[in-house]
Amino acid sequence: MEFRPMRRKNQQMTDAEAWDILQRGSFGVLAVQGDEGWPYAVPLNHVCMDGRIYFHCAKAGHKLDALRAQPHVCYTVVEKSDIVSAEFTTYFVSVVAFGTAHVVEDRQEHLAALRALVEKYSPSEPEENKVREIEGCQASCIVAIDVQHLTAKQAKELVSR
Repeated sequence: MEFRPMRRKNQQMTDAEAWDILQRGSFGVLAVQGDEGWPYAVPLNHVCMDGRIYFHCAKAGHKLDALRAQPHVCYTVVEKSDIVSAEFTTYFVSVVAFGTAHVVEDRQEHLAALRALVEKYSPSEPEENKVREIEGCQASCIVAIDVQHLTAKQAKELVSR
């Protein structure tokens, strides 16, 4: 598939900047094609490794049913959203990733993603607590999104800064 180019090219950020935004983002919104073709979008915690976006979830539910039926997804992270009332606008920085999602079956990749999630969201916890959390989550599902197209955009007011 050929993805649409961004209309406002002057606001487009580089791929490297887009990955940085994804990496720093504390959460994103996953959009899938849900039941009977209805859109389904759900906020998630995530981590990026090796050109993929990873998240964990239960082994059953709407999200996994949708991914198994149609693995094409969209994932959005908004890093900045400052309302500037006097200018009737918002100074924003965001990224949109399109990709194909799949359940991670490889045990090493599964554990690496869990470890990365724990390190991202609980970096200051003692190591024994991290290990206990990872061991407790091994029965969960890890999903990877192989990113095919990525765009990042910033408010025009931020372009010159």
